[in-house]
Amino acid sequence: MYSIGDLARRTGVKVPTIRYYEDVGLLAPADRTEGNQRRYEPAALERLAFIRHGRDLGLSIEAIRDLIALSDHPESPCARADAIAAEHLAHVRQKIAQLKRLEGELARIVAACDAGHTAGDCSVLRALSDHGLCDGEHDGAALGNASLVRAAG
Repeated sequence: MYSIGDLARRTGVKVPTIRYYEDVGLLAPADRTEGNQRRYEPAALERLAFIRHGRDLGLSIEAIRDLIALSDHPESPCARADAIAAEHLAHVRQKIAQLKRLEGELARIVAACDAGHTAGDCSVLRALSDHGLCDGEHDGAALGNASLVRAAG
């Protein structure tokens, strides 16, 4: 039996996230001690590692839920798992294409600035003020991950 802290240390998943996964049904509710502490079976460690790996790959909670349901029925066909993975791959490729457009536009904006001007003559600030100065579409906000957009800027 594992405590929630044990699971967190072994999987790298934070305790509040483990509780969340339990609350949303991805992880079976833990048994409780007389002191009301959670105690997890070894299967919970395996399940949590599965969830963590899926999240590391960028899969949604719903996709992981579907994949867990499939893994709980090993006799079922894997066509749905293949479809989930293929759909996610297409989404990742779309994000990569968006990031490449974003990278190209940012590189163009940076290259246009010689850093010898005042803020009033700054080509970076002008480009941010007037989308018409951009070469094309590069909607970084559509990536759905603000940290990627912040990291790129």
